[in-house]
Formats: sequence, structure tokens, C-alpha cells
Amino acid sequence: MVKKIILPGFIILIAFFGLFLALSQVNFVSLFHVKEIRSSSENKIGDLIWDEISSTGDVISNDSITGTLDKLIAPICDKNDIKKDSLKIHIVVNDDINAFALPDNHLVVFTGLIKECKNQEALQGVLGHEIAHIANNHVMKKLSKEIGLSVLLSATTGGKGSAIVKEILKSLSSSAYDRTLEKEADMASVDYLLKADINPEPFADFMFELAQQKNLSDNLYWISSHPESEERAKYILAYLKDKKYKKIPTISIEKWENYKKLVTEKTK
Repeated sequence: MVKKIILPGFIILIAFFGLFLALSQVNFVSLFHVKEIRSSSENKIGDLIWDEISSTGDVISNDSITGTLDKLIAPICDKNDIKKDSLKIHIVVNDDINAFALPDNHLVVFTGLIKECKNQEALQGVLGHEIAHIANNHVMKKLSKEIGLSVLLSATTGGKGSAIVKEILKSLSSSAYDRTLEKEADMASVDYLLKADINPEPFADFMFELAQQKNLSDNLYWISSHPESEERAKYILAYLKDKKYKKIPTISIEKWENYKKLVTEKTK
């Protein structure tokens, strides 16, 4: 009986000291230091890219336009424990139908996207998709894979930084994430909308309708750069098939139509 008690205790003791020895070899200070460096570099990269965009593009500061977009994003953040203040949201005058995330929580929305969306829920679906890329760290995963972490870090230290920033911007604004990350962002956006009582069906309809357009123009970046858009619309609708959910507009239909008119007027 004594042996039966001692043996398990002895094994546990050995395991404990083995774990202690292994942990003692880990330089936690170094690990935290590396994390801090990466976080700082991500902040710098995000700021550098945004500086490039804002210096060459027309950024909208009109309170009525930015304020309404904030209202559309607010329930997505509020109902999904996303800190809205952590997002750096920018509206840029550009007819390209596009929105994309940058490092350091920047979210760029082109006016062409706002004007193309028939309803607010379609726009909210796209915004949720890009917020999901930010929340799941897809942005840096994509850049590290396509451009390389060492190259990204070099952009923050001068030298050929400007050329690298332009390459990063091109990668983020005109090419898709891999299929796994795209689907993850799609489904995260749908779940965001469901929790916020926003109807996700127009999000799928938006992708399907653009995918059906003949002679797809180069400025339909958000849809043309995302592979199998029709397939993505179908798996979203299939996911929603047996679900019961509310469909509460964030703003009235009248306000939405007035918003689109205002954006159109300000971008003529």
C-alpha cells in the first residue's frame, strides 16, 4: 500500500522538476522583448502605410459622413466585445469598390464601396470582414508570408522604406488573403452581424451580385481580388439556412439613402 502511494508521488515529483528545468531554460524577458519589438514595428508599418495613402489621396473628414459610418460599425463592435476606439477608421475618396485593413488596426474604406452597396447591411458585412482580419491578426500573417518579416522590419528603419511601403500597400489593397483566412473572416463577419441583430443575407447577396457582373472592371477590387466569391456567398447563405435571427436596421432606410447621396455629392 505504501509503495502504491510513493510511486505516483515520485513520478509527479520528477515531472515537476522536469517542467521546472525546462521553463528555467526559457528567456521570458527576451520573449517579451521580441513581442514588444514586433508590436512597435507593426504600429510603425501601419502609420507609414497610412501616411502614404493620406499624402496621395483625398481623405474625408466631413462629420456627417464619418459619423454615419461610425454608427454602422458601432453595433458590430459593441455586441462582439471589440474596442471600437482601437480601430482607426478612414474614408478615402476613390471610386474603387474596396475596403482593406492595415497593420496597427487601420481600416480604410473607399467611397466607391459605400456608393456600390445597395443597403447598409451589405456595407456592414464588408466592414465586419475587414474587422475580422484585424481581430485575428490576419494582416501581419499575410504580410509576413508574402513579403517577409525582416523586410517589413526594414521598412521602419529607413533606407528603402518608401519602396517597401508601396509594395505592402499594393499587397493589402489589391490581392486576397489565402482561402482559409478569407473564409475565417467571412464567417466571423456573419457571426458579428448575427450578434448585433444585423441581417447578414445582404452581405452574401453583395458578393454574389458583383461576382455575376460581366466584364468585371479593375476597380471592383474587393470582389475581384477575393477568389470564388460566388462560392463564398453560397456557404454564407447555407450557414444561415437553419438559423433564426433578428433583422434590425442600424439606421433608417431613409437615412441610409441620404447617406449615399451625401457621399456621392462630396465625391463629385
